[in-house]
Amino acid sequence: MSAHKVVKTYEQINAKIKAGSVVVVTADEMVDIVRERGAQEAARTVDVVTTGTFAPMCSSGAFINFGHSSPTIKASHVWFNNVPAYGGIAAVDCYLGATEPTVEDPLNLVHPGEFNYGGGHVIHDLVAGRAVELRATSYGTQCYPRRHMEKTVTLADLPYAVLCNPRNAYQNYNCAINLGKKIIYTYMGVLKPNVGNANYSTAGQLSPLFNDPYLKTIGLGTKIFLGGGTGFVTWWGTQHNPDAPRNELGVPIKPAQTLMVMGDLKQMDPRWLVGASLVGYGCSLSVGIGIPIPILNEEMALHTGISDEQIVTQIVDYNSDYPSGKSKSLGFVNYAQLKSGSIEFEGQSVPTVPLSSMIRAREVADTLKQWIKGGQFLLTEPQMPLPGPKTKA
Repeated sequence: MSAHKVVKTYEQINAKIKAGSVVVVTADEMVDIVRERGAQEAARTVDVVTTGTFAPMCSSGAFINFGHSSPTIKASHVWFNNVPAYGGIAAVDCYLGATEPTVEDPLNLVHPGEFNYGGGHVIHDLVAGRAVELRATSYGTQCYPRRHMEKTVTLADLPYAVLCNPRNAYQNYNCAINLGKKIIYTYMGVLKPNVGNANYSTAGQLSPLFNDPYLKTIGLGTKIFLGGGTGFVTWWGTQHNPDAPRNELGVPIKPAQTLMVMGDLKQMDPRWLVGASLVGYGCSLSVGIGIPIPILNEEMALHTGISDEQIVTQIVDYNSDYPSGKSKSLGFVNYAQLKSGSIEFEGQSVPTVPLSSMIRAREVADTLKQWIKGGQFLLTEPQMPLPGPKTKA
């Protein structure tokens, strides 16, 4: 093996994509390649590693402009299929949040609430080409005199619709358990009493930010698979925490960095934007995200070669500790154990339940792989890095 360091550029990799000679593998495949050949040879051989995740991502929604009416209206209150959207932007602009339920939803007055329909479901319906009922009201102005408007619209009718998700693709997340004596309903799903189950929501070695833990190749302007179409990283996400503790491989062991992402809703696919109902908690939107990781050097090969056994997360009690704001760690477990179907906790075997879909995550990574191999997707170099840890582990 040559002792020369492997150094590649985005331009070189994109040239190989255009020429049809690029070598692309999924993060699952890269684990085996690095294990068998070593990081240096993997870096020399592989140009791009594709990642994927598909799970409920509550901090999601869409900016929508529904077009001017005659007479004109300055819509201060807006509803889609009776789901309120935020109208405090301008005239006929609004933001539809994924977690907003219909106005008639009993919420948790009848506990546990079912939350059968909300903003995430409206987004799914629009992307699926279904008609939705739009209603808007206004206080009226001289330039926008109309006070009420109702019409049926489809996504094709909307002049502008952009998916804009303030916090997606969490870099690691808690393993949730319930130490209490009664069943509880959380955003991590239903948790049975006396540690009857342990729920998690990360795709492990396929998850995008595990494959670039210091965000060396993911930043402002990074082009991604988003909702079945293409999108971009536009900022760091809310609750972005680059200073979470990390293991010796640089991988955070607690909830850490997040991404704000955007893309044209009109070129997305309903398979990858699916309305979700979390019993006793609320509505959400399951989002498919895939990020290509360019193998610029041996370091990136090492990061993308990390396996489920090397990625750990903390166990947190959602009955008492989490709601009280403590979120203390009750131990750590790796993703190979979580994906096996059960973990050991204080001497007992506990069944594990994923909120994220591994089947869909693999499909995202495979789809992105085929796009790149087929020359349909070029890599973009970040225009600005996202905030990283103050000190590297």
